[in-house]
Amino acid sequence: MAEDTDTLPPPGRNWKIPFLVFFKDAKFVFKRDDIGMEIISIALPAALALAADPIASLIDTAFMGHLGPVEIAAVGVSIAIFNQASKITIFPLVSITTSFVAEEDTIRKIADTQEQKGNDGLEKGSISDANSKTIMPLGQDDMLENIKTMDETIHLDLENDFEMTARKSVDAPSIGSNKGKTKVERRHIPSASTALALGCVLGLLQTIFLICLAEPLLSVMGVKSGSPMLPPAQKYLIIRSLGAPAVLLSLAMQGVFRGFKDTKTPLYAIVAGDLTNIILDPIFIFACRLGVSGAAIAHVLSQYLISFILLFKLMKQVDLLPPSLKDLHLSKFLKNGFLLLARVIAVTICVTLAASMAARLGATSMAAFQICLQVWMTSSLLADGLAVAGQAILACAFAEKDHQKATVAAARVLQMGFVLGLGLALFVGLGLGFGSGIFTKDKSVIHIIAIGIPFVAATQPINSLAFVFDGINFGASDFAYSAYSMVVVSIISIASLFVLSKTDGFIGIWYALTIYMALRTFAGIWRMGTRTGPWKFLRSRWLP
Repeated sequence: MAEDTDTLPPPGRNWKIPFLVFFKDAKFVFKRDDIGMEIISIALPAALALAADPIASLIDTAFMGHLGPVEIAAVGVSIAIFNQASKITIFPLVSITTSFVAEEDTIRKIADTQEQKGNDGLEKGSISDANSKTIMPLGQDDMLENIKTMDETIHLDLENDFEMTARKSVDAPSIGSNKGKTKVERRHIPSASTALALGCVLGLLQTIFLICLAEPLLSVMGVKSGSPMLPPAQKYLIIRSLGAPAVLLSLAMQGVFRGFKDTKTPLYAIVAGDLTNIILDPIFIFACRLGVSGAAIAHVLSQYLISFILLFKLMKQVDLLPPSLKDLHLSKFLKNGFLLLARVIAVTICVTLAASMAARLGATSMAAFQICLQVWMTSSLLADGLAVAGQAILACAFAEKDHQKATVAAARVLQMGFVLGLGLALFVGLGLGFGSGIFTKDKSVIHIIAIGIPFVAATQPINSLAFVFDGINFGASDFAYSAYSMVVVSIISIASLFVLSKTDGFIGIWYALTIYMALRTFAGIWRMGTRTGPWKFLRSRWLP
């Protein structure tokens, strides 16, 4: 089918250089227009929510740093294993849930709008027909017939008005003790029900897996039998794994809320849970003298609190019990879930392998690496708030077939991500340089941290773009490309990690992580910049 003439590019004004799409309206990156305010309203609460858990982990690290380098190193290895298992099981589910819920909710709203317009048209049509019947009498018999018809019509209208009034009285605030309460219709979103069901099952499986294989997994990470790190690492991992069902269920619900473009509700729940964790940490670690076990218990309790709050809020908005199992989108989730599962394994295996390489360098190097890694991930995840905003907005735009909004939103979140990365580079470089003593008093650990600071700071702009591109690809439902490209990136990064860690030790590990993030960013630039996949429309449309 030929395109409309108004969608064709003006003469001489096509995208001759495809990569210029990233600089589209770059001077308006801070403009507070509709798209800018929508991005900020979603990204800011999402960024705070995403950063809250790593910040809580940083506080855990600060508390346990006073227990000694062995304890902090042991916990670092356990956290790496737990995060790897959680990302493998839940990250594909969260990413798919956000896109699917946003699409389903948008399609539902479009259908409701069209149905309302259709009903309005039918009501107008019935009134015109009724009026036409009453103004065309041809004779006495016709006049009597028309009067009879008009009387029936008026009687029917009165009945309809009475019925509508009765319905409104049911939905309106009632008098007395129920005053001010309204009846809220819960939405039926099949993807939400599917996500929660899978989250519960995966959480239980993860708990069983980590408890049964705690010691072998720690051995793979370099914590061998007889190592002083093994007892505290095993205790922390086993206790922390008891919170896996709550973690996976809460993350699945966060994906649902993100699909609704509601990132404030998850933020409130996460802040409440993390504050509880921060309060309980010193009580369990020092007052109760439970050490690393106390830190794990505090974290588990906080995760169950977060899950309970989100479930309570979600049940008010969504009908979580589907009419039947057929209404669950299991095949749709599993098909795309396996693609993202391969991607997540590829994404996280580099970081996990890097932690394993650092553990083999000894407790001092592992302690320094754990502190640098926590700061690196916490600061970079702030950009993931922009990724969430981009994913939600793009999923809705593609469902509406609004390519103009999709392009503008993608370019804007990328520009915001790069600016954020520059700011984070300065903040992290200065903050970690002067504040490393907060995490540990060991001079040897502080010395090694200073070696890693340039890498942690300088990679912030690259990391920000990599995270934002993830959100853009998921928003465009480009799951296959995300998976295959990341497998290639991972293969190259793992090879560089083995080579550079052997030749340059601690510095070599950070060289390899820098290569890894740079390749992730390049993969995102290539897809959109070459106008392939879901971005083919950029070839034939001029988007001013």
